[in-house]
Amino acid sequence: MAPDPWFSTYDSTCQIAQEIAEKIQQRNQYERKGEKAPKLTVTIRALLQNLKEKIALLKDLLLRAVATHQITQLEGDRRQNLLDDLVTRERLLLASFKNEGAEPDLIRSSLMSEEAKRGAPNPWLFEEPEETRGLGFDEIRQQQQKIIQEQDAGLDALSSIISRQKQMGQEIGNELDEQNEIIDDLANLVENTDEKLRTETRRVNVVDRKSTSCGMIMVILLLLVAIVVVAVWPTN
Repeated sequence: MAPDPWFSTYDSTCQIAQEIAEKIQQRNQYERKGEKAPKLTVTIRALLQNLKEKIALLKDLLLRAVATHQITQLEGDRRQNLLDDLVTRERLLLASFKNEGAEPDLIRSSLMSEEAKRGAPNPWLFEEPEETRGLGFDEIRQQQQKIIQEQDAGLDALSSIISRQKQMGQEIGNELDEQNEIIDDLANLVENTDEKLRTETRRVNVVDRKSTSCGMIMVILLLLVAIVVVAVWPTN
């Protein structure tokens, strides 16, 4: 599986930031000794420009990935947080570079302290988490990658659960369709049986009426026969 170009670029950008921090420290050591380091200054300027371009590339890659739905919204937010962290590092390194003789870590601490006094809401400068306090850029990056891997594993598990629930829902839907077909068949059978019962009932009523009519005719005939017999019977 090919590595994600965004994370490849992110790793190389973190390495550039680390290199800038180290070279600023070297330059500051020269400055404290009263020596100039013009070559280091030129190198740092070039690295800062490279860092800026890399961050711009990361922003562009992230926008494209989100716009084309190559990653989820959650993953997009997570990468945006990593990108915001890089932007903060760039700003701190630039401030450290412009403040001759100041160490990058001291600049970071002083900026965080000043922002805290002013009550600034920036979460990256207000308070540094205990988990990253005292860690270098590589260690922070490794910690972030570990968190990302754990979150990916959690997302995979959640996706598996959702897939199983979807399959169960489809099976339940199929079973309901079969049950509905059985109910429809029963309804048709009941309707047909009811129609047959009505037909047979009508036939029985017709036969009953015919039987009643035949019985009355027989009675009338018998009465007529009796009358005739009485009329012709000789009397003494």
